[in-house]
Amino acid sequence: MTNTDTVDAVATAIQVKELALAGSELVRITVNTPEAALAVPYVREQLDRMGIDVPLIGDFHYNGHRLLTDYPACAEALSKYRINPGNVGKGDKRDKQFGQMIEAAIRWKKPVRIGVNWGSLDQELLAQLMDANSARKQPLDARQVMYEALMSSAIESAHRAEQIGLDGNQIILSCKVSGVQDLVSVYRALAQRCDYPLHLGLTEAGMGTKGTVASSAALSVLLQEGIGDTIRVSLTPQPGESRTQEVVIASEILQALGLRMFVPSVTACPGCGRTTSTTFQELAKQIDDYLREQMPVWRKQYPGVEALKVAVMGCIVNGPGESKHADIGISLPGTGEAPAAPVFIDGEKALTLRGDNIAHDFHQLVQKYIEKRFGASKTA
Repeated sequence: MTNTDTVDAVATAIQVKELALAGSELVRITVNTPEAALAVPYVREQLDRMGIDVPLIGDFHYNGHRLLTDYPACAEALSKYRINPGNVGKGDKRDKQFGQMIEAAIRWKKPVRIGVNWGSLDQELLAQLMDANSARKQPLDARQVMYEALMSSAIESAHRAEQIGLDGNQIILSCKVSGVQDLVSVYRALAQRCDYPLHLGLTEAGMGTKGTVASSAALSVLLQEGIGDTIRVSLTPQPGESRTQEVVIASEILQALGLRMFVPSVTACPGCGRTTSTTFQELAKQIDDYLREQMPVWRKQYPGVEALKVAVMGCIVNGPGESKHADIGISLPGTGEAPAAPVFIDGEKALTLRGDNIAHDFHQLVQKYIEKRFGASKTA
């Protein structure tokens, strides 16, 4: 999701492009004011001019019924709407305003994600369930009632959307929480109670390592069980950090589980007393950065390149073995080892690099390998 002011169509389009090039297949933008709604068609226009065809999802809260009704160009330009049933309105207004948003989706033939979040849960529904629970002979604990409120809000809203006329195949559900075990529990139960596609995400996961680990732990458990159709990693960016970091982590989770392949993988050893030189660290980073930077072009130029496996190892202990397992790998000389670096290609030792330009020479070998192996598939 972008964090730009959507009113600034150029800045928003630039960030959407960055996210798309990083591998994001859907990008959500905030649509919170009339000015933002007016800007949405221009964001789409800027993206089309840049050749970026990534779908845009409009994130609506509180006033989405008015914005989708009063600004039809916005409703048309978006590829999907996100509706939070916890803040579409209260009392009698809730059903009416929710209905207006669903009618817009029907009119413009757009899918809808009904996204419940425990930070903005429908308090009227929660109060009803709490009252009903207190009347039970054996009341559930408050956390279980919260789970039920999340799922009921999502499922009942989906049924309501179908009653209005939205095709059930156009509905995606999400019930986001910020605790790992809570997310796993809610989605396991949700998957058993409905057949709608599910969007996974640990909301407000946090910054840096904490957010990365928590998101990875929660999403991996569910994905391994076959639960989830789309995912988002919600990170608080470090000051000055690119918004693309959450896209990289999301793709790494899927790739680590073997569910999707996005970029070539680089296997590198952690280093030890045998590898006091930083050469293998520097080379591993250079190769990894280079592969990621080239992927927007390579996806079209070299089909299948995302499956490439590269190994950059720091000494003779595991270096040759890991290099043989990779498509192309190098075992750099560790501390005290002879200044020679054997290179393995497709499981066989191909050559040995020596001298002061080992890193540069291996970089060139990787490029030639990609051209030879994956360039041929383009014309095959």
